[in-house]
Amino acid sequence: MSEPAVASPNLGAGGPVGNTDWTAGNAGAAESSPTQLISFAIGDDQYGVDIMAVREIKGWTEITPLPRQPQYVRGVLNLRGVIVPIVDLRCRFGQGLTQATTLHIVIIVHIGSKPVGLLADRVLDIVSLDANQVKPVPRVAQGQRISFLSGLVTTEDAMIALIDLPNLLTMPIDEPGDELNGAQGAKTRD
Repeated sequence: MSEPAVASPNLGAGGPVGNTDWTAGNAGAAESSPTQLISFAIGDDQYGVDIMAVREIKGWTEITPLPRQPQYVRGVLNLRGVIVPIVDLRCRFGQGLTQATTLHIVIIVHIGSKPVGLLADRVLDIVSLDANQVKPVPRVAQGQRISFLSGLVTTEDAMIALIDLPNLLTMPIDEPGDELNGAQGAKTRD
């Protein structure tokens, strides 16, 4: 199986990253211009990020772990002289650590002005959508996983959860003791 590749002249052009408002409240302003997202999988779940935030998609390579980081920060990667932290999305969403292999991918995105790598299972597709297709995330339970999401998009064969990139790294800790679980969670929850 070959590594998924996404090539587009837009990927490096950038734009105001983190300013895309996926919510239906701003649908009127964005309806005239469709936007695109890159969809990818973590297990059986599908997620998406704004294509304008994506700089590169590469296959998994060994990274350098750093001490005293949250468990979901797997380490750093030297990408052409730029040090990029790698976030394990499965772990960040509370589903355990990814056992990364050469079949996994890293999506390099910009969160604000900083590059961050998102570890995922595989890239699925580039999806075009209008803002009115984005539905709000139901707030039945106030869990951390929901706070990472900015909306839901239903396609013909799946539902894609849109990741709110600015909240992925800056979200406050909800439960007492979570600050310890970030570094020791795998050891204490077994």
